[in-house]
Amino acid sequence: MDWLNSVLGKFSNTLTNTVLNIEIWRIIAAGLILTAAMALRKILVNALILLLKKITAKTSTRLDDELVDAAAPPARLLIITIGFYFAIFVLGFKVTDESLPGHIIRSLIIFSVFWAIYRAAGTITRLFERFSKKTQTKLDDLLFPFINKGIKVIVVVVGITVIAKEWRYDLGALLTGLGLGGLAFALAAQETLANLFGGLTIMMDKPFNVGDYIQFSGIEGTVEDIGFRSTRIRTPDQTVVTVPNSSIAKEKVTNCSRRDRRRVRFSLPVKYNTTSQKMEKLIIRVREMLTSHPDVHPETVLVYFDGFGTNGYELLLVFFTRTVSYKDYLSIKEDVNMKLMHILDELGIEAAIPVTDVYLEKR
Repeated sequence: MDWLNSVLGKFSNTLTNTVLNIEIWRIIAAGLILTAAMALRKILVNALILLLKKITAKTSTRLDDELVDAAAPPARLLIITIGFYFAIFVLGFKVTDESLPGHIIRSLIIFSVFWAIYRAAGTITRLFERFSKKTQTKLDDLLFPFINKGIKVIVVVVGITVIAKEWRYDLGALLTGLGLGGLAFALAAQETLANLFGGLTIMMDKPFNVGDYIQFSGIEGTVEDIGFRSTRIRTPDQTVVTVPNSSIAKEKVTNCSRRDRRRVRFSLPVKYNTTSQKMEKLIIRVREMLTSHPDVHPETVLVYFDGFGTNGYELLLVFFTRTVSYKDYLSIKEDVNMKLMHILDELGIEAAIPVTDVYLEKR
């Protein structure tokens, strides 16, 4: 047994040795605590989430389930922070208000809280969206991107301020001390402010909403997102164009989604050998066809003998379709063109084709 006592004595002496004035056994104990915290963080959090989801499963909404999921990663960080606290305590460091370990631990706790709020911003926005569906106005629908991003911005700013205060930094004095640097920063942020006010203008004037099809400055497409700085538009070829809000606020925007009809305007040339009687019958038949067409708006149907063109008599047709869908619009135009061909065939009238007369002079 002497050899065992000798081994234990040497092991005990080794544990009491110091590294950077810290006993080895304390370092080993701190490492074990951190390892246990890393191992338990997922187990404990998953068990807590499972318990909370059993409670939230009894409710009719999924928002509380989303809040639980949002809090999971910050809760894991909180467990690591607790393990870090005990590890520092075992190492013999004092965790006081003015000590470095105290500042680090409290900063991690503050970060965990604001991280959880940041992750819950989307759930809060969806809660607001649920209430807004009961209203008739679309202003609150347009506010969704601003509310979601606004909450996140506020959380980040407040979180940074609280952590800075924990480290005894006065952000107000720091910003005041920037002097000319602050002025330069303000000038650099001028474009950002212009985009922000452009976004507010879009929100208040409501020239378009998310989902509308708009046209301006050679750009057209469906609005996918209206943000603080820019608006995203998906073009007909499925590419996404990001346009600064300040640019849109200055342009004339055509909102195609707010029209209730589409205009069709074209000229039908007929040959010069058409008699006046046939021309009169043609005008009457075309007017009757368009007026009685179920997909043509009856308020504005214009069919007139417009003039004498280069290739023949010009018959002007102007009317509106009842639909705004581009696919249906093309289908209605096709049907009208087919009916026009039938009328021309029945009256024995031929459409004029472009021709060029060439005269050769004999010498």
